[in-house]
Amino acid sequence: MTEQRASATSSYAEAGVDTAAGDLAVELMKSAVSRTHGPEVLGGVGGFAGLFDVSALKEFAHPLLATSTDGVGTKVAIAQAIDKHDTIGQDLVGMVVDDIVVVGAKPLFMTDYIACGKVVPSRIADIVAGIARACAETGTALVGGETAEHPGLLGPDDYDVAGAAVGAVEADAVLGADRVRDGDVVVALASSGLHSNGFSLVRHILSKSGIGFADRSDEFGGVVGEVLLEPTRLYTSPLLRVLGDPALAGAVHSLSHVTGGGIAANLARVLPRGSWVEVDRSTWSPLPVFRVLSDLAGSTLESSEGTWNLGIGMFAVVAPDAADAVATALTADGIPSWTVGTISTSVRDLDRFEQGAKGVDGGAVRLVGSYAV
Repeated sequence: MTEQRASATSSYAEAGVDTAAGDLAVELMKSAVSRTHGPEVLGGVGGFAGLFDVSALKEFAHPLLATSTDGVGTKVAIAQAIDKHDTIGQDLVGMVVDDIVVVGAKPLFMTDYIACGKVVPSRIADIVAGIARACAETGTALVGGETAEHPGLLGPDDYDVAGAAVGAVEADAVLGADRVRDGDVVVALASSGLHSNGFSLVRHILSKSGIGFADRSDEFGGVVGEVLLEPTRLYTSPLLRVLGDPALAGAVHSLSHVTGGGIAANLARVLPRGSWVEVDRSTWSPLPVFRVLSDLAGSTLESSEGTWNLGIGMFAVVAPDAADAVATALTADGIPSWTVGTISTSVRDLDRFEQGAKGVDGGAVRLVGSYAV
């Protein structure tokens, strides 16, 4: 039996799978993962399944679970190109956990999945450390994950990341289009940059321009790849503080995470059918990275509104008498926020509006005016 086991292990290594490297990667990430664990997490790191004590849900009158799953997309190609992997994890948490808060839910726990061509322990540890830091910032326990080595399918330096999270919300506190009313104000929450969408276009533009990710550029303000890897801003904790503020109780009616599909489409998803809003471009100036990329492409900022967030990472649709207070609270909490439009249900021609998105028959949105300089 001993000889057979050794032979099988040797064959697996010869096939390109290094189980010892996988074990080392787990050891390197253990402390970072453990820091996301509160008393609700049982069993620690390394089990077949993560355990989370949900006894606290007994205090809910009618608890609902919210879940979301996502990845980071082709942004990982830039991390791989410049061998910088410590921010991709935050991008993953932002894409997953910030979808959960959109319905008003508090995140409970998350799991991750990393597929790679070859396990490089320090690289895997960097990725997971980034996930763990962002989980800690959003109050999410990282209860498990998987690192899968796929030699022959992925190159030695290739990897992809994905994750899923679960949260909870009271049934009567769920945010959504049904709460939105005529006269509600749309508050924009600033992004930190490109976040994790539109990188196929970014890579195409740079390739056509002959610019490498490791190049230093005055236009970009540094090493191109490092600028593009600016991690996704995390909105969960500041938004939960606003939602839990007694002075602002019930003020926020719906939230929209500006991800794939761009600005208008994502806002339209959280507005009721028959409503519309014009988002005023003059209320903000898109970040320099968007202007540089648009200039390189020989296009306008307006032409990328369906691909990039252009400086808005989240929208909050708020009762009109609380809009200023919500924007002020979020800004004080580190997320610059401002009003961009007002919801209307009056009858009008909606020909040039974007209506609903991703299977949701929602409201209508269009951007108007010119961007601030």
